[in-house]
Amino acid sequence: MSDSDARLADALLDSYAECGGINHINGINLPSKVAVGSLTEDLLHLLFPGFFSGRALDRAEVADFVADVLRRLAPRLEEEIGKSLEFRPVAGLDARSATRWFLEEMPGLRAILQTDAAAAHAGDPAAGSIEEVMLAYPGVEAVAVYRLAHLLYTKEIALLPRMMTEWAHARTGIDIHPGAAIGSHFFIDHGTGVVIGETCVIGRHVKIYHGVTLGARSTWGGQQLRGKKRHPTIEDNVTIYPGATILGGETVIGARTVIGGNVWILDSVAADSTVTMQGQQVEIRSRIGSGVDWEI
Repeated sequence: MSDSDARLADALLDSYAECGGINHINGINLPSKVAVGSLTEDLLHLLFPGFFSGRALDRAEVADFVADVLRRLAPRLEEEIGKSLEFRPVAGLDARSATRWFLEEMPGLRAILQTDAAAAHAGDPAAGSIEEVMLAYPGVEAVAVYRLAHLLYTKEIALLPRMMTEWAHARTGIDIHPGAAIGSHFFIDHGTGVVIGETCVIGRHVKIYHGVTLGARSTWGGQQLRGKKRHPTIEDNVTIYPGATILGGETVIGARTVIGGNVWILDSVAADSTVTMQGQQVEIRSRIGSGVDWEI
């Protein structure tokens, strides 16, 4: 190593000592981002055999495929859960029992994910089939990862749930906090730019378009707001169009309401309402003879 390289290495080591930010805290090794991404992909393989594995499966292969995924998945999942529990222990919970419980929840999770896929197919006339929805719709993938992560969140397992949903966020552009409570038949259409906060509660048969934010009024209180209801409640059969922003823990959007695009909502809305913007006008003028070059 040259003198300049040695000086650089020493400077980096000094910064580690002063600033922290390395994956070893008093001997605790944190979950690996690479490992969590790989685990999440394998869990999607388990939930949707043949759709995320890169190859089709015939019926004779399914049993062997599932057994192989479980054999590869279980010890790696236990290792990452163990790291999370070492970082923040949960009374009465160990990595092995948590892993077993989590995997035993997969059949029930698959059942609710089928309702999400069915809602996407029923709610989008451009969807040619359930298979197209499963293969091509980012909302279905993001919701599937959210539902996996939410299970771990309910057990108060640190780090891992958020890492999983951020992995999905990077792939889909959809940011769902694992703490949100979301009912069945949930459909995010297009999806890019959707944000759903930690304490958001969403009922059944809710449809959300791209660019929707279900957020908090303010986070200036920082950690003092931890554990408090900060995000809105969306009741059953609500549709929220693109660009809508709905904020606040006490804000409730009543059942069967339609929220128009680009609205800003800080207060509750009664059931069976339609919410649209007023006071905005769109002016349409002819380009012919205007003398203005409108090309961009």
